[in-house]
Amino acid sequence: MFLLLVLSIAWLTNLFNFMDGSDGLAGGMAVVGFAAFAIAAQSEGMATLATQCIAIASAALAFLLFNFAPAKVFMGDAGSIPLGFLAGAIGVSGWQAGIWELWFPVLVFSPFVVDATLTLVKRVWRRDRVWQAHRDHYYQRLVRMGWGHRNTALLEYLLMTVCAGLALAARKATPEIQMAAVGFCAAVYLALALWIDARWVRHTEETAA
Repeated sequence: MFLLLVLSIAWLTNLFNFMDGSDGLAGGMAVVGFAAFAIAAQSEGMATLATQCIAIASAALAFLLFNFAPAKVFMGDAGSIPLGFLAGAIGVSGWQAGIWELWFPVLVFSPFVVDATLTLVKRVWRRDRVWQAHRDHYYQRLVRMGWGHRNTALLEYLLMTVCAGLALAARKATPEIQMAAVGFCAAVYLALALWIDARWVRHTEETAA
């Protein structure tokens, strides 16, 4: 279990870096994600952890004012890697403190988790060189299909807000309701992935023609 948790934190650290490729995306996700952590921590009387999460969310919001499309400043590795690590580490520490179950931080940050994980699995399946840079993430495909950085970020914000809201609402519910919330989000992600994949095929065919 310890090794799995360490690997999960390492993966979240890296995927946050992978997903920092569009104006306002990683900054906005940090605002929503750490705000959700803060709400959950405060509801359990964990004022110190809540304050830490609010501080991170507030810093990300201040950064977002200059990073939202069209961006004037960029996060880079120095920002995305620490944010990813903090998301993973706080997610695990909150579970150890009994504030939430392990599914909670995964669902809160699921837009990043799902996009990066599905993209990696697809690239491994195609036997691509996964260590090389690419532009195959779903958010990158949306940008390249004409959505642009602004609309892509707004869609991701909406998606993460809904998932974080469901996670907060189901956190103290019965296991059946919790799994229903996770299952609903999984179904939404599957539908979005299939829709983007279909649109991407059409886009590449039109571009080639």
